Amino acid sequence: MSKSPDVQRMEKIVSLCKRRGFIFQSSEIYGGLNGLWDYGPLGVELKRNLKNYWWRVTVHERDDVVGMDGSILTAPAVLKASGHVEGFSDPMTDCRICKARLRADQIINKKGEKQCPVCGGKDLTEPRAFNLMFKTRVGPVDPRWSGTAIFPVSLQGATGPAGLSQPTRPSTMTAGTIIMPASGPVVSADDETAIAYLRPETAQSVFVQFKNILEVSRKKLPFGIAQIGKAFRNEINPRNFTFRSREFEQMELEYFCRAEEGMQWLDYWKEERLKFYENIGISRGKLHVLTVPDEERAFYSKVTYDLEYDFPFGRQELEGVAYRTDYDLSQHQRASGKSLEYFDEETKQRFIPHVVEPSAGVDRTVLALICEAYCEDEAPDEKGKMETRVVLRFHPRVAPIKCAIFPLLKNKEQLIAKAKEIVDLLRPHMFVFYDESGAIGRRYRRQDEIGTPFGVTVDFETLGEKDAALRDTVTLRDRDSMKQERVKISDLLELLSVRIA
Repeated sequence: MSKSPDVQRMEKIVSLCKRRGFIFQSSEIYGGLNGLWDYGPLGVELKRNLKNYWWRVTVHERDDVVGMDGSILTAPAVLKASGHVEGFSDPMTDCRICKARLRADQIINKKGEKQCPVCGGKDLTEPRAFNLMFKTRVGPVDPRWSGTAIFPVSLQGATGPAGLSQPTRPSTMTAGTIIMPASGPVVSADDETAIAYLRPETAQSVFVQFKNILEVSRKKLPFGIAQIGKAFRNEINPRNFTFRSREFEQMELEYFCRAEEGMQWLDYWKEERLKFYENIGISRGKLHVLTVPDEERAFYSKVTYDLEYDFPFGRQELEGVAYRTDYDLSQHQRASGKSLEYFDEETKQRFIPHVVEPSAGVDRTVLALICEAYCEDEAPDEKGKMETRVVLRFHPRVAPIKCAIFPLLKNKEQLIAKAKEIVDLLRPHMFVFYDESGAIGRRYRRQDEIGTPFGVTVDFETLGEKDAALRDTVTLRDRDSMKQERVKISDLLELLSVRIA
């Protein structure tokens, strides 16, 4: 059973994200843009660490996966073939009383009557399809110019780089004229050839480039093509902080295989993905596998697993692992007229491979990492009095800052010089932070709150003033246990590297 929402905990997490520079509302000084978010200095590091680790274990540590990076702007023909233009929509209902626009599955059903979840009203419109894709136009098109006269470019006047005259606008032209070279194509704002879409998923560029990548990579089945990139969906009701947004990032793998091996690879990748989340610090006890029911599964999928996480606002999907069969490649082969078949050199057979797709949300996973890491405990202050400590218990491999370096005092030049030597030692290998302001206890608390797993303090023992045997040693503090140990500076890099990995 899904746990009841913990509203207070979620509010604390959202507040921390803004206060400490993880996530900000997009265009906040202008009132904000709903469903869009900007990542601050710490958030971008957390996000980058997540993506880098996914890429490492999915691509670099495997012989059967290669990568690509497709364009965001997508031709309509691609999305028509995939079914997005006609079918990528949510059934929407309007409440005539409070004017809320809601997905049909959000409507409350009480005693057989449908009610608005916002105001409780029963005056609702019938559900109708709303396409979630963002449409745009490409090329030198201005919508104000549509439907007006078209003038050829004069061949008199200053010549451009190609020896053609530069376009000019005669005084007799009315607003709305499109100026094109006499020999060039004319594109008006209502021309369908000028339309493009912001991709709603990263997968289609992989399918479209399948044959090219197959030829250059010389891979044999089974093999995968991985991609991390932005996708866009015009969500009517973005909600739960960054969980459901209009602009988001995906980590997707399209794993191509023979039809008879599809179910085997589906279960394999389900287990691999569960291991991935455990390896970045998400508790297995908060991860759940849902076999999506037939009536909720995408029509092209034979079987789909949803990997879900217990967020403070309830159990929600982190990632889908879907067996997409040969639907996508078959669709693009029919629509383009180009062969996307695989030739098996051993059997001399040609066939369209099947696909298993693990598709994870970067932003959702970042949010899950923050929710999983957030903790409040008790710790003594400088005077020994117990106080509440807010700490983000990130796994060291995804923590934004790996190690903080502190000179015990900021007015002792020898301490500062030695601390900066350690910064120079560690910085080429990990992201470190130097801090000399405030009491050492407060500096520890600040780093605990942003999830820095290790703190190094340069003190008078480092200088050998109290005990010559302790010269060139530092205090290494662990974030979670708050235990401290003396470590030689010469051993510091190796010790931290092992603990981070």
